[in-house]
Amino acid sequence: MRSRTSLLRWLIPALVAIAWLALAGPLGSFSGKLGEVSENDSAAFLPDSAESTQVTELSREFQSERTLPVILFWESDDGALDPAAQGEAQERLDEAIAIAEDAGALEGDPSPVIPSEDGEALQAVLPFNPDLGDTLNEVIAELRGLDGIDGTTAYVTGPGAIFSDFSEGFSGIDGLLLVAAFGVVLLILLVVYRSPLLPLLVIGTAGLALTVSLAVAYFLAKQGWIDVNGQSQGIASILVVGAATDYGLLLVARYREELRREQSKYAAMRVALQRSWEPILASGGTVILGVLCLVFSDLGSNRGLGPISAVCIAFAMLAALTFLPAVLVLLGRAAFWPFRPKYGQEVAHGKGWERIATSVGRRPRRYLLASGGALIALSLFVPLFDSDGIPLSEAVRGGSESGAGQEAIARHFEAGAASPAIIITPADGWQEVAEAAAATDGVAEVEPFTGEQAGPPGAAGGEPVEVDGLVRLEATLDDAPDSEAAQSTVSDLRTTVRDVDPDALVGGSSAQDLDTQETAARDLLVIVPLVLLVITVVLALLLRAIVAPVLLVATTALSTLATVGVGALVFEHLFQFPGSDPQVLLIGFVFLVALGIDYNIFLMTRAREESIRHGARDGVLRALAVTGGVITSAGLVLAATFGALTVLPLVILIQLGFLVGFGVLLDTFVVRTLLVPAAVHLIGDKVWWPSKLADGPTAPAPERELERV
Repeated sequence: MRSRTSLLRWLIPALVAIAWLALAGPLGSFSGKLGEVSENDSAAFLPDSAESTQVTELSREFQSERTLPVILFWESDDGALDPAAQGEAQERLDEAIAIAEDAGALEGDPSPVIPSEDGEALQAVLPFNPDLGDTLNEVIAELRGLDGIDGTTAYVTGPGAIFSDFSEGFSGIDGLLLVAAFGVVLLILLVVYRSPLLPLLVIGTAGLALTVSLAVAYFLAKQGWIDVNGQSQGIASILVVGAATDYGLLLVARYREELRREQSKYAAMRVALQRSWEPILASGGTVILGVLCLVFSDLGSNRGLGPISAVCIAFAMLAALTFLPAVLVLLGRAAFWPFRPKYGQEVAHGKGWERIATSVGRRPRRYLLASGGALIALSLFVPLFDSDGIPLSEAVRGGSESGAGQEAIARHFEAGAASPAIIITPADGWQEVAEAAAATDGVAEVEPFTGEQAGPPGAAGGEPVEVDGLVRLEATLDDAPDSEAAQSTVSDLRTTVRDVDPDALVGGSSAQDLDTQETAARDLLVIVPLVLLVITVVLALLLRAIVAPVLLVATTALSTLATVGVGALVFEHLFQFPGSDPQVLLIGFVFLVALGIDYNIFLMTRAREESIRHGARDGVLRALAVTGGVITSAGLVLAATFGALTVLPLVILIQLGFLVGFGVLLDTFVVRTLLVPAAVHLIGDKVWWPSKLADGPTAPAPERELERV
């Protein structure tokens, strides 16, 4: 019987570990295919009710193809162009057409070479298929490799090139991003554990969780059940690495503690799992429910981020509670070499955390006022946070050729000529609508769509094409189509044309950007309260109290506001970003609240355990002393993993990485270390109301020193 028991103790963990490795092997190839089902076109994520979406659908009746304009542009380096320049430009255009045709990129007839009125620039427009995928990046790269024209600076720009430059920013997600994330986590774990083997086990657990979760996300996206873009893929990858490492740290800390109390490694793991599974599941469950609130977003990109993040957290929990315990119990104390925990060795949690707990207990009011006051002061800068959006041409850190090209076009042409605003209006009275649109500030000219070949602005003539009683007008804007000024013009244009005909609709790329910003702003108002409500309910069920959950959510929300206030200052004055997208604010808030509450869960579940014997005041101080080291390590790891987003050249991911990373550190070192313990100590046992713990300890305190708890 003993022999059989010993065999099972060894065999079951071995089978669990082998099962994970066997599962991750074949799924690894599918996780690498997630980029194949990613959709990075912002227009694809707009709701059907958006005005620009309606215009897109109606526009298809007027022409069979949608196009993504790519502009070849040549600007004189000094005054008027040489007369021979236009001929050379035509040769380059012919070469570009050949390249595009070979790749199957063209969707319609290119324009001729068009000179500017000042004689200092030339441009040609190539209508590309908008569904080229990675082929677009390859063709744009070839076009940029064409020979230049003497005396000019050449640009490949326009909406197609801007989109290509933006999507290229996601190319490091599968490589550079994960290398940076795993590298920084490995470094932190080596410092924390001073062991060469244990960090590899924790990193391996995170790697397995990442592989399986991305493969599952691929299958879900392949079936069309969720939407995935490069942004959500990168965020989810970081999330699973950080979460799996955090849960692993909590389990490892408890296992090491129990190895000093239990001679058997199996008994130590049994106790460690009994004490760890509840806070890990509670933490992961809270994050899952928090991110799933994103499914109520009207933007498909946010709706897709919720499920993929939930899948990642689920497999992070599963790996931390199955694979990691299995390999740890197989290795036993050898996993901690060269600093192996010995049976009977004193369980110490660090004198530093004991001193912090003691100090908070002696002066709780002072710590509450100081930490709370600092967070409130930082929150006052929230109104300075610019969430009006970022032009796509400026979304790449350090600039891009397409962005510089847009600026060059604006110096010689109407910047919006290649991507006009589209007006769909009833055929009766379309002339009045066109006249009102042309008189709108920011509109250079308005032409009816006649179905003729593209040419210089104003070249179209004749009667407009009429479909089902509707006509299409094209309004050339003064400003670049991805600029805030163009969005403002579209907003004014919608008001103007509807004053003439209430059934007139305005769409186009600028309108899509405007609708995206407005939809994201609506999501912020709807989802933020929903996340706070869901997390409060979950905490109330977990802690079996009302006062404590309200306190934890309030302090986490205050920490989030302080983080946004710091972000407003840093983004404008330090990084000098052109602005921020409302999606950054929404996603940052959801992650900060959902992840920030994690450490309060780790603290307060232990505080509740201690309060049973010692009361709330002593219980929270004991919990702070015991959990301080592991929670701080977990906070550093999570902040570092999100900080890895800053290695990518995309402003939106840099901002998100900063907000979540800084917010996690603020929550770790201020909220969980000072603010919450001080508040709980001042409130006392009533923090657990209405549970029985609100009446005081329910069990006699054991005669044990603080460090043995």
